[in-house]
Amino acid sequence: MKSMYLILVCIAYCLMGCSKEPIFNESTFIDTRDDREYKWVKIGEQVWMAENLAYLPSVADPMTKFSNTSPVYYVFGYYGKRVKDAKATGNYNTYGTFFNWIAAKTACPSGWHLPTDAEWKILERNLGMSQSEAAIHGWRYSGSVGKALKYTSGWYENGNGDNISGFTAIPAGMVWPAVGSSYLEVNAFFWSSSENGARIAWYRHLTNSLDGICRDYNNTFYGYSVRCIKDN
Repeated sequence: MKSMYLILVCIAYCLMGCSKEPIFNESTFIDTRDDREYKWVKIGEQVWMAENLAYLPSVADPMTKFSNTSPVYYVFGYYGKRVKDAKATGNYNTYGTFFNWIAAKTACPSGWHLPTDAEWKILERNLGMSQSEAAIHGWRYSGSVGKALKYTSGWYENGNGDNISGFTAIPAGMVWPAVGSSYLEVNAFFWSSSENGARIAWYRHLTNSLDGICRDYNNTFYGYSVRCIKDN
């Protein structure tokens, strides 16, 4: 009887406020191209970078340079052409590099690659999304996957996540060719390697006001963030 009472007390305690426990393993690796260290996280059987890729072999002014056919790299809020100056900015050190899709496809270090749309779906299902919803074009809400991916601070108007995945998505915004940098602290955009027509590719979108995650496609000249996934 006493043991049954203790079990009921524990259940009641959890229902009233016990927090979700992290569900990931993590460590770090070095990108030998520039000796930058990155955190990685294992979610299910997948290993993902837990930081935005910051590889920056060159940098462009988004007001004057954009392309669907050649690699282009940007830094949020930077409108010059000097890599050294771009790397000295706070935005670079916080949010990493923004890649057009052509650049994103080959930007990951050896042993890693840009995730496919299917690999993003696996991540989403591992975090509780239903299989039927994972295939939907647009916002998906089952499993509150966006909340699980978003970091616990930095999102506008306290639109933070709980980051139980360890993915640590930050609201880096995007680079909009011929317009500039937009949506800082409000949205995050991540390329996939999967096309959806000529000069169109799938991506993922998180926002401060929702706990879901959007599966959408866009023109490949946009500058989005990259999260690499480890090769099998």
